[in-house]
Formats: sequence, structure tokens, C-alpha cells
Amino acid sequence: MNQVQRKPLNWTPQAGVGFTVVRRLDGGMHFTFTDVECPTLEAWREFALQHLMDAKGATRNLYDLRAVANITQEAIQFAVEANSDPSARNIRLAVVVASDEVADALREVDAITALQGVGTQMGLFVSLSEAEKWLNKPFSPLLG
Repeated sequence: MNQVQRKPLNWTPQAGVGFTVVRRLDGGMHFTFTDVECPTLEAWREFALQHLMDAKGATRNLYDLRAVANITQEAIQFAVEANSDPSARNIRLAVVVASDEVADALREVDAITALQGVGTQMGLFVSLSEAEKWLNKPFSPLLG
């Protein structure tokens, strides 16, 4: 895979915020969440929506939610908001989870935004290696 010119991340770690993010070699982002409490959700929403405004072309993002035990209704609403942005349709999103409960909540987000005709190409995985393998497929609107 060709390495793309790395865009700046424009993110600084914040105390009390339960996620970290680094730029992937392909230009996308790799998020690791430890919680989905309100301060985390608000910081993530601000960061994610800002990056959606700057998004150009196909992007591959990885969300590692293995440390998250459950997804609240508030977190679902935040995710639906971000996934409903028209720029989200240019994103392939691999989400790694450790529980069926978290996977079910993410399927709900995917279903809601699919009904709206927007959203990412989302894949749910239990291992980082499987998520990476899926993310590295050629980007196409026809791939799931």
C-alpha cells in the first residue's frame, strides 16, 4: 500500500477524556476508547465533526472499543449524529469490540443511519488483525 502524505491530527490528549487517537499510515485515524462517558463523548464529537469537515476522499478509520463494556443511549445518539454527516459516506470504519452488547449497539447506529441513506461502511470485529485486513481492502462503495 502506498503511504499517503500524513495530514496533521490536530488533537491533544485531555485529562478526563476516555479516548486517544493517532494517525494511521494510510491517512485515517485509529481511536482507542476506554469509556463513553459524557466528557469523552463531547470531546470525541467535537474532534470527529471537525475532521469530517476537512475530509477529502476515501478514509479508513479504526475504533478500538474493547475496553468499553456497554454503549449508552447517549453514546448511540452521538454516534448517529457523526455517522449522519454526509462526509461519513467516504469512510470505511472498522470497530473492534469485546462484547455482544457493544456490537448490538453499533448495529443500531448502522441501521439508523442506513435508513437515512447516509453513514460509513462499517465492519464489526473481535480482533485488530481482522479489522486491519478488512480496512486494507481496496476502497469501493460496493464493498461492505
